[in-house]
Amino acid sequence: MNNSKCAITHRRRRPTRIIRCIYVVGFMDLFGVSMIIPLLSHHVKYLGASPTVAGIVGSTYGVLQLFSSTLVGSWSDVVGRRYSLLTCLLLSAFGYGLLGLSTSIALFVLARIPVGLFKHSLSICRALLSDLVTEKERPLVMGHFNAASSVGFILGPVVGGSLTEHEGGFYLSSFVCAAIFLLNAGLVWILPWSETLNHCIDANANGKPKTSKAYDSLNNSVQRNCSEKNHLRHPDASAVGSREHGGWSWTNMSIVQPAWRQLTSVWIRIQMVASSDMWDVFLVRLLMALAIMLYYSNFSLAMEERFQLKPKITGYLISYSSMLGALAGFLVGPVTNLYGSNMSALLLHSTVLTCTLIFLYAAAPNVWQVVLTSTFFAISTTIGRTCITDLELQRGGSQASGTLIGAGQSVTAVGRVLAPLLSGLAQEFSPCGPPSLGVILALLAVGLLLMRTPKWHSKTKVKDKSA
Repeated sequence: MNNSKCAITHRRRRPTRIIRCIYVVGFMDLFGVSMIIPLLSHHVKYLGASPTVAGIVGSTYGVLQLFSSTLVGSWSDVVGRRYSLLTCLLLSAFGYGLLGLSTSIALFVLARIPVGLFKHSLSICRALLSDLVTEKERPLVMGHFNAASSVGFILGPVVGGSLTEHEGGFYLSSFVCAAIFLLNAGLVWILPWSETLNHCIDANANGKPKTSKAYDSLNNSVQRNCSEKNHLRHPDASAVGSREHGGWSWTNMSIVQPAWRQLTSVWIRIQMVASSDMWDVFLVRLLMALAIMLYYSNFSLAMEERFQLKPKITGYLISYSSMLGALAGFLVGPVTNLYGSNMSALLLHSTVLTCTLIFLYAAAPNVWQVVLTSTFFAISTTIGRTCITDLELQRGGSQASGTLIGAGQSVTAVGRVLAPLLSGLAQEFSPCGPPSLGVILALLAVGLLLMRTPKWHSKTKVKDKSA
């Protein structure tokens, strides 16, 4: 009896070590990426590309991300977080290493393909975190993960800029980025995956998330197959333990199942999300992603034209805002507790605040009002991003967390494709055109939230009663 109590206590303990390691993975990921991002446009022009060709080449990554985010996220639900995360990190490392050899435009484009298709490590990390923690703990853990990643994104450009001071600096930065991704893959390999098994089983038993009939059928069939082999199955297919030996086996991973079965499983999960009543959540994500991107789209140029601000000072202002955004990740947990984990109300209020701040920025009469709006804008957008992800997981069910997060990233990728076009058209009228258009889109998001939030509340009450 005592042993049984000890086992239950062990299962309910949050796997703290692996969560902290995932924070490190997120930090290193964006640290490496942000070393390269500011240098890409300069390098492609150095290779002889015209502005039009440079724009087309630059959009390649966004288009690939648009189509691959949902597929890779769903694939991580099928084969497990460990294997999919390792695959994404290793292929991204290959892409950045190839970028370090790009002496022609063709090779440059070729190097961007594996990165565009498989640079989804952060999404898989978020899905893994959602597997490891309870629904109540999820906003806090996601906020900390976003904060750690943002710190990496702030420090990366400093290191990348320093490396470009040397001869062949871009190539050196690319190789360093590839090495960072290889180190990340090594860290993922040695993560304490044994912590996840009992915790995830207990979380599934208590959570009772809603799923579609198609998914239930698929999940039951997989569990039956595992039972026949005397193995225990949980949401991370890579963490499969033997009941007889209590150990871990790399060969027991679900990657050994036939490719057609993996594709079928991926297709069922994508169909489940596509047929679900979640269009409102994804539309809010798209509208707010566009509004935020329009805010930043011509920020430097607008500061110069409106207030004669030098690029150096504008850079300091952007760094200040980025640092606040990183620190705001630690506020997500306390703010969520303040709202009693009512994520729809928190999302509504953060969206209203974001919309107001974009308006104040567009109408700012002086630089100090811009500084003030930037301060609160960084906080409101950080909280809003965490809220929308948490709502997607609440509405869709935790079993398909990789598919849901991937679908959300695909929606954001649509925003990345549309934002430059909308910004260019709005800027024809005024330097304040892009943020003014952002205000309109944010108002549409607020109106949609006001209409749909009561329905979300009613669904949540029904779900709580059924649980």
